[in-house]
This record gives sequence, C-alpha cells and structure tokens, in this order.
Amino acid sequence: MNTSPRHFQTEANELFSYSRDIRRDLHQNPELGYQEVRTAGIVAKELGELGLDVTAGIGGTGVVALLEGGGPGPVVLLRFDMDALPVQEETGAEYASQHAGVMHACGHDGHVAIGLTVARILHAHRAELAGSVKFVFQPAEEGLGGAERMIADGVLRNPEPDFCLAVHLWNEKPLGWLGVTAGPVMAAADFFNIRIGGIGGHGGMPETSHDPVLAAAVLINAFQGIVARNVPPMETAVLSVTRIHGGETYNVIPSQVELAGTVRTYNPSTRERILSRMQQQVELIGQAMECTGELSVQSLTPAVVNDPWVTEHIQNLVPQILPSAQLDSDYRTTGSEDMAFLMKDRRSCFIFVGSANPVKGLTFGHHHPRFDFDETALTNASALLAAAAYEFLQDGSTD
Repeated sequence: MNTSPRHFQTEANELFSYSRDIRRDLHQNPELGYQEVRTAGIVAKELGELGLDVTAGIGGTGVVALLEGGGPGPVVLLRFDMDALPVQEETGAEYASQHAGVMHACGHDGHVAIGLTVARILHAHRAELAGSVKFVFQPAEEGLGGAERMIADGVLRNPEPDFCLAVHLWNEKPLGWLGVTAGPVMAAADFFNIRIGGIGGHGGMPETSHDPVLAAAVLINAFQGIVARNVPPMETAVLSVTRIHGGETYNVIPSQVELAGTVRTYNPSTRERILSRMQQQVELIGQAMECTGELSVQSLTPAVVNDPWVTEHIQNLVPQILPSAQLDSDYRTTGSEDMAFLMKDRRSCFIFVGSANPVKGLTFGHHHPRFDFDETALTNASALLAAAAYEFLQDGSTD
C-alpha cells in the first residue's frame, strides 16, 4: 500500500520534538570541519538503532548508512552536511554554542537533524520501497573539500546512487518558502590570489620606485570591466576583490602588494573566459606599470545543477505535501556548495527551504554571529525530502 505524500508532513510534525532536540544539542556542541567526532557519533548511534548498515570514518569523520527497501530498485542518496564555522555566537539563545569561537552559523545542525528525522520516517516505510536510500552525513562542507574526500573514500560506490538529493535551510527567505529550480541553482566558486611585484622607495620620491600599489588600483578597476564587457548580458557572473595588502607605514612605497578574491559563475565557458581575461590583465597591466604580476586560482566547487526531470517531480510533490507553501521555481544564488561534486552526472536536485521568521527576529543571514532559524523549517524539509525519496523508490524506475 502506497503512502500519500501528505502523510509525510504528518509524520514529520509528530517527530518535531525529536528533530528540535537533536538540532539544539548539536547547536550547543558545534564542531569544525574534520573535527565532527561527537556529531558523527550521534549520527552513527541514531542510525544504528534503526538497524541500518552504518559505516563511519568516510572522508575523515563522515558517516554513511544504507536503508534497504522491500524490493530491488534504484538508490537514492540523501546528503547532510555536519560542520560548524569559526564564528563567535551572539544570538543569546538558550541553546547557544558552549564552545568559544565555534558556531553553527549556517544551519548544518538543522541539516543533521533533518537527515536523522528522514531516516526515521523512511525506516517506517521501508517495506514499501523498491530500492534503497543511502544516507550521507558529510564533514567539512565549508570550503574544506569534504565531499571530494568522501568521494575518494568510495561514497558513490557500493551501491552507486541513481538519484542525489539535498536540502539547505535558507534564511534569505521566510518560513513556508521553497526554492526548487531546474538547471544551475548555485554558482561555481573560485578563489584567486595575485602578487604584484615592484620596486619600493620613499613615499616623497615616487619617481625612484615602480609602485605596485598604483598597479593594484589600476588592476582592480580593470577587473570590473571583465564582467561588464566580456560576459554576455544574459549570463551571470561575479568577480570580487575582497582583500588587498601592501605596505606597512605612511612614507614608504612597498615592493609588493597582494590581492585576493573570488569568482562566481554558472557556465563553465563563462568561467574560463573570466579567468583568461584576468590572467591577461595581471600580466599586461603589470608590464605597463613596470611591475610583475602573478595570478593563482584555486577551484573550490563547480556549479550546483539540478536535473530538470527530478526537479519537476519534486515541484509536483510540493502542493501535495505542503499545500500552503510558496513554491519558487526560478530561484538561484551565487553562493556555492560542494554537493555539486556528488550531483555531477547524476539525476539530482538541491532544494532550498525558507527558514527566516521576522516576527521572531530570526532574519540574520548565513555565517552571521546572530544567525538562527525558525525550527518549524525542520519539519518542512524533512517531509519534503522523505516524500521525494519515497516517490523515486515507488516503481523502481529511473525513467
């Protein structure tokens, strides 16, 4: 007997106290990337008590568990990130971080709670599933390469997933909003460093120097023209210089200036065009200013791209599960996510779940010291993700 999608909201509501308690315990005890030992222990214990096949230590501190259904079929991978951030919490919440300088400022405590709640819901329906659910609790999402390390440790093998799904609590939007968009939804992220070398000298006698500060100023201005003049108007890209350092005092022209920043793109060809133009400008402007220029780029993540077929199925589920939800099918952000590595070449969908509540003062953005979210979003996310996984395991098909 098939369970109606609406029933998953009822089950998620019934488990709200469990979800909230898990989330608050993790919020009080945050752990940075690759240090999520306590968090991983809780995850492994909760999943083990359900009788799932649990493997710990994947990609460092990652945990993987397999829920096998009542019959053969595809594999749905559900991913939940676990790491906190090096931020000093300023929320004043009763469940605030008990560890100075470390805080769950991005909602990953909520993601873990959602994952464990979904595991409980789907475990109760395991006999109805034609296939398996692979629960992946990932360390070090915050720019530390956790997804890639889990992949290197075999998270996409034995069994190989047919579908990959994930959710992100999203304080940019209010409770009751859902972002389920086909195509690119989060940007590829690159970090860059630039070293401009010149000849230092006396600040009062600039003619004796080759000023790297002036060269840096010209270069920063030139960079703004790359997106304006080298990226097609219908494309989207961001090039931001976010750090500049050079010199130590008032009357000395330094011999070196360092710049750093980020590039965000959705289209790989746009990315290549921007990086190529940056390289040209670093070299040629450096020469024109009688300085040297050196650019280095670190690729952080590719773009998060949702499969249209999977996305449409989830969009169709939303009014059945959360009839009062505001479904946004055209939402994108230039934030980045290493879930992109798990989604690559697979039928996948990354879902945003609105979690802000102005009435409660829960409006601060991700990575802010006062970040917090409306915990009702835990049930919305759990219900939708459980229903989506259930939907893809009903007929044993990937078509």
